[in-house]
Amino acid sequence: MIIMVGDLMKTKKSLVEEMITQKKAGITLKNEIGTTKYIIHAEMSANGMVERPDVVGAIFGQTEGLLGEELDLRELQKTGRIGRIKVTVNPQKGKTTGTITIPSSLDMVETAILGASLETIDRIGPCEAKINVLKIEDVRSTKRSYVVDRAKEILKSIMDEQLPETAEITEEVKKAVRVQQITKYGKDNLPAGPNVKDSDAIIVVEGRADVLNLLRNGIKNAIAVEGTSVPDTIIELSKQKTVTVFVDGDRGGELILRELIDVADIDYMTRAPPGKEVEELSKKEIITALRNKVPVEQAITEMGETSKKEEKHEDTEIYEYGEYIEKLPGTLDAYLLDENKREIAKVSVRDLIDTVKNSENIHTIIFDGVITQRLVDVACNKNIKRIIGVKVGNINKKPLGMEILSFKG
Repeated sequence: MIIMVGDLMKTKKSLVEEMITQKKAGITLKNEIGTTKYIIHAEMSANGMVERPDVVGAIFGQTEGLLGEELDLRELQKTGRIGRIKVTVNPQKGKTTGTITIPSSLDMVETAILGASLETIDRIGPCEAKINVLKIEDVRSTKRSYVVDRAKEILKSIMDEQLPETAEITEEVKKAVRVQQITKYGKDNLPAGPNVKDSDAIIVVEGRADVLNLLRNGIKNAIAVEGTSVPDTIIELSKQKTVTVFVDGDRGGELILRELIDVADIDYMTRAPPGKEVEELSKKEIITALRNKVPVEQAITEMGETSKKEEKHEDTEIYEYGEYIEKLPGTLDAYLLDENKREIAKVSVRDLIDTVKNSENIHTIIFDGVITQRLVDVACNKNIKRIIGVKVGNINKKPLGMEILSFKG
Protein backbone atom coordinates (compact mmCIF):
# COMPACT_ATOMS: atom_id res chain seq x y z
CA MET A 1 0.00 0.00 0.00
CA ILE A 2 1.31 3.46 -0.91
CA ILE A 3 0.29 6.49 1.18
CA MET A 4 0.82 9.83 -0.51
CA VAL A 5 0.68 13.12 1.42
CA GLY A 6 0.62 16.72 0.36
CA ASP A 7 2.62 18.12 3.24
CA LEU A 8 5.95 19.86 2.80
CA MET A 9 9.16 17.84 3.30
CA LYS A 10 9.78 17.31 7.01
CA THR A 11 12.97 18.12 8.80
CA LYS A 12 15.30 15.38 9.95
CA LYS A 13 14.21 15.68 13.55
CA SER A 14 10.46 15.69 12.77
CA LEU A 15 10.74 12.52 10.67
CA VAL A 16 12.47 10.67 13.47
CA GLU A 17 10.12 12.07 16.12
CA GLU A 18 7.15 10.84 14.09
CA MET A 19 8.56 7.29 14.00
CA ILE A 20 9.38 7.35 17.73
CA THR A 21 5.92 8.72 18.60
CA GLN A 22 4.23 6.00 16.58
CA LYS A 23 6.30 3.34 18.31
CA LYS A 24 5.36 4.73 21.76
CA ALA A 25 1.68 4.72 20.78
CA GLY A 26 1.90 1.12 19.64
CA ILE A 27 1.14 1.98 16.02
CA THR A 28 2.54 -0.51 13.52
CA LEU A 29 2.21 0.19 9.80
CA LYS A 30 3.18 -2.40 7.27
CA ASN A 31 5.17 0.02 5.22
CA GLU A 32 6.41 2.40 7.97
CA ILE A 33 9.28 0.23 9.11
CA GLY A 34 10.99 0.61 12.43
CA THR A 35 14.32 -0.57 10.99
CA THR A 36 14.69 2.39 8.62
CA LYS A 37 18.35 3.19 8.04
CA TYR A 38 18.21 5.81 5.28
CA ILE A 39 15.72 8.23 3.72
CA ILE A 40 16.06 9.23 0.07
CA HIS A 41 15.14 12.88 -0.54
CA ALA A 42 14.52 13.92 -4.15
CA GLU A 43 12.93 16.79 -6.06
CA MET A 44 10.89 16.55 -9.25
CA SER A 45 9.78 18.94 -11.99
CA ALA A 46 7.42 18.34 -14.91
CA ASN A 47 6.60 20.49 -17.96
CA GLY A 48 2.88 20.25 -17.39
CA MET A 49 0.21 19.60 -14.80
CA VAL A 50 0.61 16.26 -13.03
CA GLU A 51 -0.79 14.81 -9.82
CA ARG A 52 0.61 12.63 -7.07
CA PRO A 53 -0.68 9.35 -8.52
CA ASP A 54 1.13 10.21 -11.78
CA VAL A 55 4.43 10.61 -9.92
CA VAL A 56 4.06 7.34 -8.03
CA GLY A 57 3.01 5.52 -11.16
CA ALA A 58 6.09 6.80 -12.96
CA ILE A 59 8.38 5.71 -10.11
CA PHE A 60 7.09 2.15 -10.14
CA GLY A 61 6.54 1.90 -13.88
CA GLN A 62 9.83 3.28 -15.14
CA THR A 63 12.06 1.51 -12.60
CA GLU A 64 10.39 -1.90 -13.04
CA GLY A 65 12.93 -4.47 -14.23
CA LEU A 66 15.71 -1.88 -14.27
CA LEU A 67 17.63 -3.25 -11.28
CA GLY A 68 16.52 -6.88 -11.27
CA GLU A 69 14.15 -8.68 -8.93
CA GLU A 70 16.15 -8.05 -5.75
CA LEU A 71 15.81 -4.25 -6.07
CA ASP A 72 12.34 -4.13 -7.65
CA LEU A 73 10.37 -1.44 -5.81
CA ARG A 74 7.15 -3.44 -5.60
CA GLU A 75 8.91 -6.45 -4.09
CA LEU A 76 10.90 -4.27 -1.71
CA GLN A 77 7.72 -2.65 -0.43
CA LYS A 78 5.93 -5.98 -0.04
CA THR A 79 8.78 -7.32 2.09
CA GLY A 80 8.99 -4.13 4.14
CA ARG A 81 12.46 -3.13 2.98
CA ILE A 82 11.25 0.29 1.82
CA GLY A 83 8.59 2.34 3.57
CA ARG A 84 5.89 4.71 2.46
CA ILE A 85 6.66 6.72 -0.65
CA LYS A 86 5.67 10.29 0.18
CA VAL A 87 5.03 12.73 -2.63
CA THR A 88 4.16 16.44 -2.67
CA VAL A 89 3.18 18.35 -5.81
CA ASN A 90 2.96 22.06 -6.43
CA PRO A 91 1.31 22.87 -9.80
CA GLN A 92 1.94 26.46 -10.88
CA LYS A 93 1.76 28.30 -14.21
CA GLY A 94 1.43 25.17 -16.31
CA LYS A 95 4.32 23.34 -14.62
CA THR A 96 4.60 21.10 -11.59
CA THR A 97 7.32 20.84 -9.00
CA GLY A 98 7.43 18.66 -5.91
CA THR A 99 9.35 16.45 -3.53
CA ILE A 100 9.74 12.69 -3.03
CA THR A 101 10.89 10.85 0.12
CA ILE A 102 11.48 7.08 0.36
CA PRO A 103 12.49 5.39 3.68
CA SER A 104 14.85 2.43 3.18
CA SER A 105 16.18 -0.42 5.30
CA LEU A 106 18.59 -1.52 2.55
CA ASP A 107 22.30 -1.05 3.05
CA MET A 108 24.08 2.12 1.96
CA VAL A 109 25.10 0.83 -1.50
CA GLU A 110 21.67 -0.59 -2.37
CA THR A 111 19.96 2.61 -1.16
CA ALA A 112 22.29 4.73 -3.32
CA ILE A 113 21.50 2.51 -6.35
CA LEU A 114 17.79 2.84 -5.67
CA GLY A 115 18.12 6.63 -5.41
CA ALA A 116 20.10 6.81 -8.64
CA SER A 117 17.39 4.78 -10.43
CA LEU A 118 14.92 7.58 -9.74
CA GLU A 119 16.97 9.93 -11.89
CA THR A 120 16.34 7.69 -14.95
CA ILE A 121 12.68 8.72 -14.95
CA ASP A 122 12.08 11.17 -17.81
CA ARG A 123 8.30 11.30 -18.04
CA ILE A 124 5.52 11.67 -15.52
CA GLY A 125 2.10 11.05 -16.99
CA PRO A 126 2.02 12.74 -20.41
CA CYS A 127 4.68 15.31 -19.49
CA GLU A 128 8.44 15.48 -19.75
CA ALA A 129 9.92 15.39 -16.28
CA LYS A 130 13.13 15.29 -14.32
CA ILE A 131 13.91 13.84 -10.88
CA ASN A 132 17.02 14.84 -8.96
CA VAL A 133 18.18 13.15 -5.75
CA LEU A 134 19.06 15.86 -3.22
CA LYS A 135 20.53 13.68 -0.45
CA ILE A 136 20.34 10.36 1.32
CA GLU A 137 19.77 10.91 5.02
CA ASP A 138 21.30 8.57 7.58
CA VAL A 139 18.39 8.13 9.99
CA ARG A 140 20.51 6.45 12.66
CA SER A 141 22.66 9.56 12.97
CA THR A 142 19.54 11.70 13.25
CA LYS A 143 18.11 9.33 15.86
CA ARG A 144 21.27 9.64 17.91
CA SER A 145 21.00 13.44 17.82
CA TYR A 146 17.36 13.20 18.86
CA VAL A 147 18.22 10.83 21.72
CA VAL A 148 20.91 13.22 23.01
CA ASP A 149 18.57 16.23 22.88
CA ARG A 150 15.73 14.32 24.53
CA ALA A 151 18.04 12.95 27.23
CA LYS A 152 19.09 16.53 28.06
CA GLU A 153 15.42 17.52 28.47
CA ILE A 154 14.68 14.52 30.69
CA LEU A 155 17.73 15.16 32.85
CA LYS A 156 16.80 18.81 33.25
CA SER A 157 13.25 17.93 34.32
CA ILE A 158 14.64 15.51 36.93
CA MET A 159 17.04 18.12 38.29
CA ASP A 160 14.25 20.74 38.41
CA GLU A 161 12.17 18.55 40.71
CA GLN A 162 13.30 19.25 44.25
CA LEU A 163 13.05 16.56 46.87
CA PRO A 164 10.78 17.56 49.76
CA GLU A 165 12.45 18.78 52.92
CA THR A 166 12.12 16.73 56.11
CA ALA A 167 9.77 19.33 57.57
CA GLU A 168 7.49 19.08 54.54
CA ILE A 169 7.35 15.28 54.79
CA THR A 170 6.53 15.52 58.50
CA GLU A 171 3.75 18.02 57.85
CA GLU A 172 2.24 15.82 55.13
CA VAL A 173 2.13 12.87 57.50
CA LYS A 174 0.53 15.01 60.22
CA LYS A 175 -2.13 16.24 57.79
CA ALA A 176 -2.94 12.69 56.72
CA VAL A 177 -3.39 11.65 60.35
CA ARG A 178 -5.62 14.64 61.04
CA VAL A 179 -7.85 13.83 58.07
CA GLN A 180 -8.24 10.26 59.35
CA GLN A 181 -9.52 11.68 62.65
CA ILE A 182 -12.79 12.99 61.17
CA THR A 183 -15.80 11.33 62.82
CA LYS A 184 -19.59 11.21 62.68
CA TYR A 185 -21.42 12.91 65.55
CA GLY A 186 -24.94 12.69 66.91
CA LYS A 187 -28.12 11.15 65.55
CA ASP A 188 -27.68 13.18 62.35
CA ASN A 189 -24.21 11.66 61.74
CA LEU A 190 -22.68 15.08 61.15
CA PRO A 191 -19.00 15.33 60.08
CA ALA A 192 -16.99 16.43 63.12
CA GLY A 193 -13.56 16.62 64.64
CA PRO A 194 -12.61 14.12 67.40
CA ASN A 195 -12.78 16.73 70.20
CA VAL A 196 -16.38 17.89 69.66
CA LYS A 197 -17.76 15.49 72.28
CA ASP A 198 -15.37 16.46 75.11
CA SER A 199 -14.64 20.13 74.33
CA ASP A 200 -16.46 22.94 76.15
CA ALA A 201 -16.43 25.04 72.96
CA ILE A 202 -17.18 24.01 69.37
CA ILE A 203 -16.95 25.63 65.94
CA VAL A 204 -19.94 25.18 63.63
CA VAL A 205 -19.08 25.25 59.92
CA GLU A 206 -21.04 24.67 56.72
CA GLY A 207 -19.75 21.37 55.29
CA ARG A 208 -17.49 18.34 55.62
CA ALA A 209 -14.73 19.99 53.55
CA ASP A 210 -14.61 22.82 56.10
CA VAL A 211 -14.16 20.33 58.98
CA LEU A 212 -11.35 18.62 57.04
CA ASN A 213 -9.53 21.90 56.43
CA LEU A 214 -9.72 22.82 60.11
CA LEU A 215 -8.42 19.34 61.03
CA ARG A 216 -5.48 19.74 58.64
CA ASN A 217 -4.59 22.89 60.52
CA GLY A 218 -4.86 21.40 64.01
CA ILE A 219 -8.41 22.45 64.97
CA LYS A 220 -10.30 19.36 66.17
CA ASN A 221 -13.52 20.73 67.65
CA ALA A 222 -15.40 21.67 64.45
CA ILE A 223 -18.75 20.20 63.34
CA ALA A 224 -20.61 20.74 60.05
CA VAL A 225 -24.24 21.74 59.52
CA GLU A 226 -24.29 19.85 56.17
CA GLY A 227 -27.09 21.78 54.48
CA THR A 228 -29.25 24.85 54.86
CA SER A 229 -31.57 23.27 57.41
CA VAL A 230 -30.04 23.27 60.89
CA PRO A 231 -29.99 19.69 62.33
CA ASP A 232 -31.32 18.93 65.80
CA THR A 233 -27.82 17.78 66.80
CA ILE A 234 -26.49 21.34 66.38
CA ILE A 235 -29.43 22.82 68.28
CA GLU A 236 -28.82 20.45 71.23
CA LEU A 237 -25.05 21.09 71.24
CA SER A 238 -25.63 24.85 71.26
CA LYS A 239 -27.47 24.51 74.58
CA GLN A 240 -24.54 22.66 76.19
CA LYS A 241 -21.41 24.29 74.74
CA THR A 242 -19.97 27.63 73.72
CA VAL A 243 -20.65 27.88 70.00
CA THR A 244 -18.74 29.88 67.40
CA VAL A 245 -20.22 29.89 63.90
CA PHE A 246 -17.56 30.04 61.15
CA VAL A 247 -19.14 30.49 57.70
CA ASP A 248 -18.04 31.31 54.13
CA GLY A 249 -17.55 34.91 53.06
CA ASP A 250 -20.47 34.90 50.63
CA ARG A 251 -24.25 35.29 50.57
CA GLY A 252 -24.77 31.60 51.33
CA GLY A 253 -22.70 31.89 54.50
CA GLU A 254 -24.83 34.80 55.68
CA LEU A 255 -28.07 32.87 55.09
CA ILE A 256 -26.82 29.91 57.14
CA LEU A 257 -25.68 32.27 59.89
CA ARG A 258 -29.15 33.89 60.03
CA GLU A 259 -30.85 30.48 60.32
CA LEU A 260 -28.45 29.35 63.05
CA ILE A 261 -29.15 32.55 65.01
CA ASP A 262 -32.90 31.92 64.70
CA VAL A 263 -32.97 28.29 65.90
CA ALA A 264 -29.82 27.71 67.99
CA ASP A 265 -28.08 29.26 70.99
CA ILE A 266 -25.07 30.89 69.30
CA ASP A 267 -22.36 32.74 71.26
CA TYR A 268 -19.92 34.03 68.63
CA MET A 269 -19.62 34.30 64.86
CA THR A 270 -16.87 34.87 62.33
CA ARG A 271 -16.56 34.64 58.56
CA ALA A 272 -14.00 33.79 55.91
CA PRO A 273 -12.64 36.78 53.93
CA PRO A 274 -15.11 38.09 51.30
CA GLY A 275 -15.43 35.72 48.34
CA LYS A 276 -13.56 32.88 50.06
CA GLU A 277 -14.77 29.61 51.58
CA VAL A 278 -13.61 28.09 54.86
CA GLU A 279 -12.43 24.92 53.06
CA GLU A 280 -9.84 26.88 51.04
CA LEU A 281 -8.36 29.05 53.79
CA SER A 282 -4.73 28.82 54.87
CA LYS A 283 -3.79 28.25 58.51
CA LYS A 284 -3.00 31.94 58.96
CA GLU A 285 -6.37 32.99 57.53
CA ILE A 286 -8.21 30.52 59.78
CA ILE A 287 -6.44 31.75 62.92
CA THR A 288 -7.04 35.39 61.97
CA ALA A 289 -10.76 34.77 61.38
CA LEU A 290 -11.20 32.98 64.70
CA ARG A 291 -9.35 35.74 66.56
CA ASN A 292 -11.68 38.30 64.98
CA LYS A 293 -14.88 36.55 66.10
CA VAL A 294 -17.54 38.82 67.53
CA PRO A 295 -20.42 38.24 69.98
CA VAL A 296 -23.58 37.17 68.22
CA GLU A 297 -25.44 40.25 69.45
CA GLN A 298 -22.96 42.47 67.60
CA ALA A 299 -23.31 40.32 64.49
CA ILE A 300 -27.11 40.67 64.58
CA THR A 301 -26.80 44.45 64.83
CA GLU A 302 -24.35 44.61 61.91
CA MET A 303 -26.55 42.37 59.74
CA GLY A 304 -29.56 44.54 60.51
CA GLU A 305 -27.73 47.68 59.38
CA THR A 306 -26.51 45.89 56.24
CA SER A 307 -30.05 44.74 55.44
CA LYS A 308 -31.33 48.30 55.64
CA LYS A 309 -28.62 49.50 53.28
CA GLU A 310 -29.35 46.65 50.86
CA GLU A 311 -33.08 47.31 50.99
CA LYS A 312 -32.54 50.98 50.16
CA HIS A 313 -30.16 50.05 47.33
CA GLU A 314 -32.62 47.49 45.97
CA ASP A 315 -35.45 50.04 45.93
CA THR A 316 -33.29 52.35 43.81
CA GLU A 317 -32.37 49.56 41.39
CA ILE A 318 -35.98 48.34 41.08
CA TYR A 319 -37.18 51.85 40.27
CA GLU A 320 -34.79 52.06 37.31
CA TYR A 321 -36.50 49.03 35.71
CA GLY A 322 -40.05 50.17 36.42
CA GLU A 323 -41.14 50.17 32.75
CA TYR A 324 -40.41 46.44 32.45
CA ILE A 325 -41.67 45.44 35.91
CA GLU A 326 -45.07 47.08 35.31
CA LYS A 327 -45.68 44.77 32.33
CA LEU A 328 -44.72 41.52 34.09
CA PRO A 329 -47.25 40.52 36.81
CA GLY A 330 -49.30 37.52 35.68
CA THR A 331 -47.57 37.17 32.30
CA LEU A 332 -44.92 34.53 33.19
CA ASP A 333 -42.61 36.39 30.83
CA ALA A 334 -38.96 37.41 31.11
CA TYR A 335 -37.00 40.34 29.67
CA LEU A 336 -33.29 40.02 28.84
CA LEU A 337 -31.52 43.40 28.78
CA ASP A 338 -28.05 44.61 27.83
CA GLU A 339 -25.87 46.88 30.00
CA ASN A 340 -27.66 49.96 28.62
CA LYS A 341 -31.07 48.59 29.72
CA ARG A 342 -32.05 47.89 26.12
CA GLU A 343 -34.21 44.83 25.49
CA ILE A 344 -32.36 41.91 23.87
CA ALA A 345 -35.22 39.43 24.00
CA LYS A 346 -38.57 38.66 25.61
CA VAL A 347 -39.22 34.98 26.38
CA SER A 348 -41.51 32.76 28.40
CA VAL A 349 -40.25 31.90 31.90
CA ARG A 350 -40.29 28.18 31.01
CA ASP A 351 -37.76 28.91 28.25
CA LEU A 352 -35.66 31.33 30.31
CA ILE A 353 -32.77 29.04 31.32
CA ASP A 354 -32.32 27.54 27.84
CA THR A 355 -32.41 31.01 26.27
CA VAL A 356 -29.81 32.35 28.73
CA LYS A 357 -27.52 29.39 28.02
CA ASN A 358 -27.60 30.15 24.29
CA SER A 359 -27.37 33.97 24.46
CA GLU A 360 -24.54 36.47 24.83
CA ASN A 361 -24.11 40.03 26.18
CA ILE A 362 -26.99 39.76 28.69
CA HIS A 363 -26.53 42.15 31.60
CA THR A 364 -29.89 41.95 33.41
CA ILE A 365 -32.73 39.43 33.67
CA ILE A 366 -36.19 40.65 34.78
CA PHE A 367 -38.90 38.00 35.00
CA ASP A 368 -42.24 37.05 36.49
CA GLY A 369 -41.08 34.20 38.72
CA VAL A 370 -38.96 33.02 41.66
CA ILE A 371 -35.18 33.38 41.48
CA THR A 372 -33.66 29.90 42.00
CA GLN A 373 -30.14 28.66 42.60
CA ARG A 374 -30.17 26.96 39.19
CA LEU A 375 -30.95 30.24 37.41
CA VAL A 376 -28.25 32.03 39.42
CA ASP A 377 -25.65 29.38 38.47
CA VAL A 378 -26.54 29.57 34.76
CA ALA A 379 -26.48 33.37 34.85
CA CYS A 380 -23.10 33.33 36.59
CA ASN A 381 -21.65 31.18 33.80
CA LYS A 382 -22.83 33.81 31.27
CA ASN A 383 -21.39 36.69 33.36
CA ILE A 384 -24.83 38.24 33.99
CA LYS A 385 -24.68 41.03 36.57
CA ARG A 386 -28.29 41.42 37.80
CA ILE A 387 -31.38 39.23 38.25
CA ILE A 388 -34.75 40.71 39.26
CA GLY A 389 -37.68 38.42 40.05
CA VAL A 390 -40.96 38.33 41.98
CA LYS A 391 -39.13 36.88 44.96
CA VAL A 392 -35.83 35.23 45.87
CA GLY A 393 -35.83 31.49 46.55
CA ASN A 394 -33.30 29.50 48.57
CA ILE A 395 -29.99 30.86 47.21
CA ASN A 396 -27.08 29.20 49.04
CA LYS A 397 -24.28 30.42 46.80
CA LYS A 398 -24.49 33.96 45.49
CA PRO A 399 -21.74 34.83 42.98
CA LEU A 400 -19.59 37.86 43.66
CA GLY A 401 -20.49 40.83 41.49
CA MET A 402 -24.09 39.70 40.89
CA GLU A 403 -27.11 41.58 42.24
CA ILE A 404 -30.22 39.55 43.11
CA LEU A 405 -33.29 41.75 43.63
CA SER A 406 -37.01 41.10 44.06
CA PHE A 407 -40.32 42.89 43.57
CA LYS A 408 -43.90 42.01 44.44
CA GLY A 409 -46.17 41.40 41.42
